[in-house]
Amino acid sequence: MKIAIAQQNYHIGNFDHNCEQMLAAIETARQAQADLIVFSELSVCGYPPRDFLEFKDFIARCQGVIDRLRQAAVGIAVVVGAPTVNPKPEGKDLYNSAYFLADGEVLHVQHKTLLPTYDIFDEYRYFEPNTIFETVEYKGVRFALTVCEDIWNVGNENPLYTISPMDELIKQQPDVMLNLSASPFTYSHADERIAVLRANVARYGVPCFYVNYTGSSTEIIFDGGSLVMNDAGKVVDELPYFEETIAYYELDDLRHSQGRVVEDKVQEKDKMDLIYRALVVGIKDYFAKLGFKKAILGLSGGIDSAIVAVLAADALGSEQVRLVLMPSQFSSDHSVSDALALANKLGCPHDIIPIKDIFESYTATLAPQFANTVFNITEENIQARIRGNILMALSNKFGYILLNTSNKSEAAVGYGTLYGDMCGGLSVIGDVYKTEVFALARYINRHEEIIPNNIIIKPPSAELRPNQKDSDSLPEYDELDELLFQYIENRQGPKELVAMGFPKALVDRVLKLVNTNEYKRYQTPPMLRVSSKAFGMGRRMPIEGKYLS
Repeated sequence: MKIAIAQQNYHIGNFDHNCEQMLAAIETARQAQADLIVFSELSVCGYPPRDFLEFKDFIARCQGVIDRLRQAAVGIAVVVGAPTVNPKPEGKDLYNSAYFLADGEVLHVQHKTLLPTYDIFDEYRYFEPNTIFETVEYKGVRFALTVCEDIWNVGNENPLYTISPMDELIKQQPDVMLNLSASPFTYSHADERIAVLRANVARYGVPCFYVNYTGSSTEIIFDGGSLVMNDAGKVVDELPYFEETIAYYELDDLRHSQGRVVEDKVQEKDKMDLIYRALVVGIKDYFAKLGFKKAILGLSGGIDSAIVAVLAADALGSEQVRLVLMPSQFSSDHSVSDALALANKLGCPHDIIPIKDIFESYTATLAPQFANTVFNITEENIQARIRGNILMALSNKFGYILLNTSNKSEAAVGYGTLYGDMCGGLSVIGDVYKTEVFALARYINRHEEIIPNNIIIKPPSAELRPNQKDSDSLPEYDELDELLFQYIENRQGPKELVAMGFPKALVDRVLKLVNTNEYKRYQTPPMLRVSSKAFGMGRRMPIEGKYLS
């Protein structure tokens, strides 16, 4: 049996688009004489559909696509993901299902059993867990259908669930396991997937097809990297990352593999390469799926805005990215020249709009109220808000989406100005620590100098007062980022952090900053997610909580 897997980019609620590209893939696979083609989880409607699932019309549109795919499943079988109405009055209204379509009919529907409710996932909000386990036979081959999380309770030191669906399905002696997935990208997730699949194959002794989504949905990025593994646990193929593709495999080549010499076909993975490509996809899809083409951002001469400018130019094309330099009386000469050098290197249209006079008009207007006070963070924030106002004005006037340039370190400790440098329609590097921003810059410059070297080597500064440096207000980024990583990603509390060697005073200071600035993060644009714990929908903290504040 010849099996095709289709790694595609779906658009939430864009039923015609999703259906047409699946129909095109079906026809391509049919022409290649495939017997079966497999798509990813909830491919009919896109993932994650969230509260769209609460609308009956949305579910009806999903079923309309299933009907079109059913009619196309002639001479080739189709496995596709879609929500299904729960016919019982008890429980949730829907199932998250895998459809097996063949000979113009719905041959089988297998519902998802394990419904994740951690990090970005909230599937039990909408779906009822499956309790009935049945395989399906087609052309003499017995298939076990699983949906994403269904295979993730195997190969983990701390299983989240009390059952594993394949423990039930294996009793029916399937020949192969198909897993329809929508597994979001993090820079460490690819190796975890391979380990989980290997554990499943070792436990059940059947080959596995793991078909993943690629593309981006708001802040969530999907990397593809679909996997085919033989019954000896060898990776026969790992599909490209961040690319749409169709690939074909003979099932007989994946069975009875014990004793055969098969080398793992696993791609080399570089953290910065993966993060860079993920962010480019995140920008590209955010704009395309919203129907926008042009971006704007403030280019300060610092490393954060430089990185975002390079990423945006790569994603959208240089001519579609407008860079705005807004020097003040506190801006250094080299910041302006460095920013201009980068703008010219990228070939992006750019403007220079000094803010000195605007700032002085603010301070003159507020002089009676500010009498007998000293220059402090208030005046610094006024400058940031002037810049934000200018950028938003240009955005509104000319139809740009403003890209926010704050990094994860700044977002974590509140080192930013609400309605100033924290404004925008999309936060590009809000899940990238400052130390990782420097690593990204070195990655970008690996073949030639794109970002001027002076931007990389100079001490980071907001340049909102004379001779200002980030280190005046924050710990050194090497130490800060490691502490933040242990607290945010690894959920290490204050006692554990001190035991690791972090000074108690530093731990108390940083954790207080993180938790008292939650209100700021609630008001920021969506942040493209590249880590295992990003700010946004996957991290839920109370604003007014006293703990660690």
